[in-house]
Amino acid sequence: MKQASVTYKTSAWLGLRLIGVMEFFISKVVENKKFFNPEEFGWIASVESKYPQIRSELMKLLENYNAIPEFKNLSDEQERIVAGNKWKTFMFYVSGAKIEKNCRLCPVTTEAVEGIPGMVAAFYSVFEPHTRLIEHRGPYKGVLRYHLGLKVPAEKEKCSIRVVDEVRSWEEGKSLVFDDSFMHEAHNDSDEIRVVLFVDFLRPMKFPFSIINKGLVWLFRQSPFIQKILKRV
Repeated sequence: MKQASVTYKTSAWLGLRLIGVMEFFISKVVENKKFFNPEEFGWIASVESKYPQIRSELMKLLENYNAIPEFKNLSDEQERIVAGNKWKTFMFYVSGAKIEKNCRLCPVTTEAVEGIPGMVAAFYSVFEPHTRLIEHRGPYKGVLRYHLGLKVPAEKEKCSIRVVDEVRSWEEGKSLVFDDSFMHEAHNDSDEIRVVLFVDFLRPMKFPFSIINKGLVWLFRQSPFIQKILKRV
């Protein structure tokens, strides 16, 4: 489906309206925090315990660095938020769809992300030196975002993420959880690459919102936007 077609534009308009309605109700039933305490999520300790093996799989991939694609080559929408150098990604799951070949290359990482309740997307996120994501918001409040620091520059103060007015820096082997539906930006102003394990997972909610949320995320997977990324991957 071509992006300029009437069908594409109509489906995008309907999708945005549906998201807006659902986000209104979500904001009424959840605590609207920007960052979350990792201890709120029982599965994080298990993922962090696999950090040495996950990092080892990443370092093996980095030996063939040029083969890791730029995110903007997989998703046109990413180009508008990347300033400076490059944002590269190695994907394991896209909106619930498994990238089998990539998962076979990193079995421990795959096992770790598959153990995350409600996981819908997972990949290695690589910021090259002097890369900046300009301020933006994520597409949907029904998911939360998880980062596990895998390769963090020595000058941590030059590499951080800001969600509205709260700033955090990554640490190797440590986790960050945040709501990316708030305006946020991230940067790596160091001379080293920064890599995190990047996961989107369903926001925990009570019934019946949990079921509605799961169904809506499944619908996203059928959208032309997601299908285009899967085809490129």
